[in-house]
Amino acid sequence: MAASPSPTVRRKRLGIELRRLREQADLTCEEVGHRLDCSGTRISRIETGRISIRPGDVRELLEIYGVTGAGADLLVQLAREARQKGWWHTYGRALPTWFEAYVGLEAAAVRFRDFQSMVIPGLLQTEEYARAVLRAAPYPGSAEDIDRQVALRMERQGILDQPGPPDLWLVLTESVVRVQVGGPAVMRSQLRRLIDVAERPNVTLQVLPVTTAAQVQPISPFTILEFPDAADPTVVYLEHLTGSLFLEAEEEIGRYTVVFDHLRAEALGKAASIDLIAGAAAELG
Repeated sequence: MAASPSPTVRRKRLGIELRRLREQADLTCEEVGHRLDCSGTRISRIETGRISIRPGDVRELLEIYGVTGAGADLLVQLAREARQKGWWHTYGRALPTWFEAYVGLEAAAVRFRDFQSMVIPGLLQTEEYARAVLRAAPYPGSAEDIDRQVALRMERQGILDQPGPPDLWLVLTESVVRVQVGGPAVMRSQLRRLIDVAERPNVTLQVLPVTTAAQVQPISPFTILEFPDAADPTVVYLEHLTGSLFLEAEEEIGRYTVVFDHLRAEALGKAASIDLIAGAAAELG
């Protein structure tokens, strides 16, 4: 996996700065779109990092906002960097469009707070477990597609082995540990993988027992991603059957942070969690 800066993060940072400059110029997205002969929706999507923008178009926007000189040159260069292809683009159709943005953010994050109540997260899956999860999907795709999706998932895990790996704090419900995805042998290998990863100093793994009150709350899986530069705001990632959602408002981030803190307080400590996982693996023979 390449160590170059993530173009996804560059695109988001560019969008944030363009929005700040537009608001500073006291213009609406619709007004700017009219001047560039495009829709206000397109301007909004550029500002939220949902779509990329050509350096020449950035220059036009900056002229509208009255920004010239070195400041404009820096943003145009940022636009060039944002249009570069990330390593994940080589996987083509194996990478759904709605998931592409997450992979780009994941590659640049320095801290993850992850709650999972259905499956073990992709960053910690073994090949066999990943394949079993993908085969069990409502629309699994062809064998070739699954092979490429598994390969993509394995390459994503490279961020955990790089120098200065990100901090990962993971809370799993006990059902994730108990459900035998792929059968006993596959699950036993997967649980041992969890135990091995949990021993790393940058990883905190906790299990939320079925006896806790938090288990009755309708909390969907979510991931909070933080980045090294203050210019790149924290993001909450939510996934559903046909797409995904990114939350970036401070109020939303705050709520999910409180929820995560509640979950980790209810969960078993690190040592007790590893013991539970080891016990579950032993039960599989």
